[in-house]
Amino acid sequence: MPAVKVRDNEPFERALKRFTKQCEKAGLMSDIRKHQHYEKPSEKRKRKLAAAKRKQRKLSAMFGD
Repeated sequence: MPAVKVRDNEPFERALKRFTKQCEKAGLMSDIRKHQHYEKPSEKRKRKLAAAKRKQRKLSAMFGD
């Protein structure tokens, strides 16, 4: 769990910004978004397959295959 100590004479907004940045680096925000709703195993497979296809298309476009 990310933790931020507020420095002397530091505005709260700046400390909050540092905290949110640490949360993003730790992957908490994407994890929370991912677990907001239940995803059926078939939907999970479909999403992963679509991501793999996008990645493959991107790589083939990049290398011109």
